[in-house]
Amino acid sequence: MVPSIRAEIITIGDEILFGQITDTNTQWIGTQLTDIGIRPVRKTSVGDIKQDILNAFTEASGRVNVVIVTGGLGPTRDDITKHTFCEYFGTELEINEDALKLVTEFFAKRGRKMTELNIQQAALPKNCTYIPNLWGTAPGMWFEKDGVVYVSLPGVPYEMKSLMEFEILPRLKAKFNTPFIQHKSVRTIGIGESFLAEKIAHWEDALPDHIKLAYLPHFGQVKLRLTGTGADALTLEKDLEGQVQLLLPLIAEYVFGFDSDELESVVGALLLNRDATLGTAESCTGGYVASQITSVPGSSAYFEGSVVSYSNDVKMSVLGVKKETLDAYGAVSEQTAIEMAEGARSALNVTFAISTTGIAGPEGGTDEKPVGTVWIACAGPDETFTQLLTLRNNRKINVEMTCSYVLNLLRKTILKTNLAVKS
Repeated sequence: MVPSIRAEIITIGDEILFGQITDTNTQWIGTQLTDIGIRPVRKTSVGDIKQDILNAFTEASGRVNVVIVTGGLGPTRDDITKHTFCEYFGTELEINEDALKLVTEFFAKRGRKMTELNIQQAALPKNCTYIPNLWGTAPGMWFEKDGVVYVSLPGVPYEMKSLMEFEILPRLKAKFNTPFIQHKSVRTIGIGESFLAEKIAHWEDALPDHIKLAYLPHFGQVKLRLTGTGADALTLEKDLEGQVQLLLPLIAEYVFGFDSDELESVVGALLLNRDATLGTAESCTGGYVASQITSVPGSSAYFEGSVVSYSNDVKMSVLGVKKETLDAYGAVSEQTAIEMAEGARSALNVTFAISTTGIAGPEGGTDEKPVGTVWIACAGPDETFTQLLTLRNNRKINVEMTCSYVLNLLRKTILKTNLAVKS
């Protein structure tokens, strides 16, 4: 077995800790490291305080082989990464002539005058390996100490990504003999994480040591991610696929896809394969379902349109919901959801229509129908199916969960409907 190479990603900057910018760098770096067989085991965010950064370096060195650092390489006083590296490695800054030449060319091409601060961008710790940055003025740096590699990169995402892709990843691949790391995900909906865990407990307990399982819940869905590590990519792929085949019979009714599949793309493919069309009638989701459906490239081939019937007047005048239904059962009811879906199917002349009506919150609930009460429906050529959702006291979450559940109801309805499937 090839030994595991472990990495830690350290982001530097008060702006990250204060929530003023979103750290997208860590996610991207983690994906890239995994692709070359290096396992990210921790990410750490540190403010612009030298001692805190030094402590982060020291702690990381005791648990990983690679430390990737982003941020703090600008020309201003709050950018202290280079000075901190000097203290950590017992060295001092000096002007690197290659870096100075590149920075000078950078400003000359743009017709801008260099300042002393810009010149200091070329001042690097003496014992680092200079990594040229062709996309900005802050060079990358590579250090090695006691068997650990330290890489310092600018925090600007496009500069960081370019340096990683063209410089750092090739160097890391050459430096380390890494195992293969592969992922395989099974996407489920309609079952909670704890219930899912109970159903597959025996299968999970029997997983071989080189395959690990993670539960990743999100808005009514649970992604089961298998991560395998091994010396041979083909063998590892077969091992992962074999475990998936053992898993599927246990949870087949809840599985809607694999890996990067999303519900909106899965139902889109089902509709295309049956030459079927779709429309939506939305109340509590306010058009969000239609937005998700049309986020799929090529959705115009099957999606005809949407009616956002937020008011009862629109439910009646456009979708044909009966006044008697609204008076007797209310807008948030199974009966109204049915008439919305069937009305949309007729008005839009589509094969399938889905509807949502509920109390998204945070206000508007009653004892009988509290916030989070949602009815969804799917009308098809043969039958109309409904489902009652009892969600949370959070408007955004309720809208997104309703979208997931109504798309899943559509998926199941399509599969139940006797339509010719393209060969």
